[in-house]
Amino acid sequence: MDNHFIGITNTESLEELLQQSTERPVVIFKHSTTCPVSAGAYSEMMALKAPVNIVVVQDSRDISNEIESRTDVEHHSPQVIVLRNGKAVWNASHWKIKSDVVEEALRQAE
Repeated sequence: MDNHFIGITNTESLEELLQQSTERPVVIFKHSTTCPVSAGAYSEMMALKAPVNIVVVQDSRDISNEIESRTDVEHHSPQVIVLRNGKAVWNASHWKIKSDVVEEALRQAE
C-alpha cells in the first residue's frame, strides 16, 4: 500500500477520524481487493494529494458497516466518503471515483 493510505481497522480509528473531521475534511476509501473496478478507484486514490483512510472491506466488513451506520451513506465498494464535522458531506462510488473530483470535494469541504 502507498504510504499516504492509512488503514482503518477498528472503531477507535474511525472515532479518531470523525473527531479529526471537525478540524479538516477527511477522506475514507472503501476498497475491495477482488474487484477490478475497485482496482481502478485505488489508482485514482493513489493520485490524491491528501491522506486516504482506507477500509479493505474483505478484512474489515464490521468497520465498513459502522461507517455506513454513522454516516447514513449506503455501502458500496469501491466508495469514497468525505467527512466534515463528523458528517458525510460528499461521496462517490464505482467509476465516479476520480482523484480530481475528490480533491475538489475536499476544497469545497474546507
